[in-house]
Amino acid sequence: MIFKEKTIKVYFKTFGCRTNIYDTELMQGLIKDSVVFKEETADIIVINSCTVTNSADSNLKYYISQISKKYPNKKILVTGCSAHSIGEKLFNDGKVFGVFGHKEKEDIKNLINEKQKFYKIGDLDFINENIVTDIKKRSRAFIKIQEGCDFNCAYCIIPAVRGASRSMPENKILSQIEILANNGFSEFILTGINMGSYGKDTNTSLAKLLKKIFKIKGVKRVRLGSLEPSQIDDEFIDILDNPILERHLHIALQYADDRMLRIMKRRNRVQSTLELFEKLASKGFALGTDYIVGHPGESEEIFESGLENLKKFPLTHIHLFRYSPRNGTHSATLKQDVPGDIAKKRHKIIEELIKEKNYNFRLNKKPLKILVENKKNGYFEGYDEYFNKMVIESEIDLTHNWIDIEDYKVKKEYNFCEF
Repeated sequence: MIFKEKTIKVYFKTFGCRTNIYDTELMQGLIKDSVVFKEETADIIVINSCTVTNSADSNLKYYISQISKKYPNKKILVTGCSAHSIGEKLFNDGKVFGVFGHKEKEDIKNLINEKQKFYKIGDLDFINENIVTDIKKRSRAFIKIQEGCDFNCAYCIIPAVRGASRSMPENKILSQIEILANNGFSEFILTGINMGSYGKDTNTSLAKLLKKIFKIKGVKRVRLGSLEPSQIDDEFIDILDNPILERHLHIALQYADDRMLRIMKRRNRVQSTLELFEKLASKGFALGTDYIVGHPGESEEIFESGLENLKKFPLTHIHLFRYSPRNGTHSATLKQDVPGDIAKKRHKIIEELIKEKNYNFRLNKKPLKILVENKKNGYFEGYDEYFNKMVIESEIDLTHNWIDIEDYKVKKEYNFCEF
């Protein structure tokens, strides 16, 4: 009698950014027959971790502790950015069965079959060779085009745990999009650690890549991850009129006072970035940014100056952060001179400012094209080309469909329509 070997069941837990989401999908695609979507049904739990803040590491440790108590017989493997920052300690303390670095993610099939505990961190000089060709439970596809970062911002640990900037092979990117487009995906989100640096090491550019993506049959919309102001040049601006490109750009400002930008060791400056934003807004783009409050050195005068400058920016979206020190960064060595309650108050002021800017932008109603992603609480949901949420009431199943909408109501948090 021949006994079939039992298939190992693997559950993936992902923390952090879009790049981590992509990396998880890559690993899932390499062991697709083993993937399960409930912790309790898994033999192995793979945690794709984030280490961008100290609290991110704390969240990882808490999750490991909870899983270990609830499922003491399951093997826990840790990868992602925390593997490179605290992975060795987790392993030496016996908290996990295995730790593996970014480079080893493509060896996931062998790693889940390891019989002995392991620590395989590898180096940070690698390029992904595999691609994601099938994505479950999504209407949009993330495409990683770049890895690592050459910037040296004072508050950021990422270059130390992701390595220097390096570009994915263009043929791999285009092949992945072609396959996914043939499988029915039509919206693609390009992502990376410092995406705007794509091509600097391979004698090409993000703009050149986008021109080729726009020509792929079946691609209806391309969204971009975060860009740096210094990375938006004339070549990039020349492609902005292509209707396939989402009418929303996310450009990392981080602060709106030059004194703070110097403290943060940022490359951008307020006036030149404001001129860039105004130019992009004149082309009809919704614009988002990253912004940090409570960073060391943020006096009341600097905050008020930054706030007044921020009011001038034609912003519609914001990723707003209250600073928390990250061990291993320059900012963590500075005097932590902004009390938490002050940072929280400043966060609220800026949050309300951008909410109002977004609402006013949406009041200038335009015909919208929506990709419906899911149904929640009896309503369908999706995002328009300006990255604003649309809630839709319909008796027709609209999931994963593109719809054109002209008549809708503008609410404070989202747009609403009946279809």
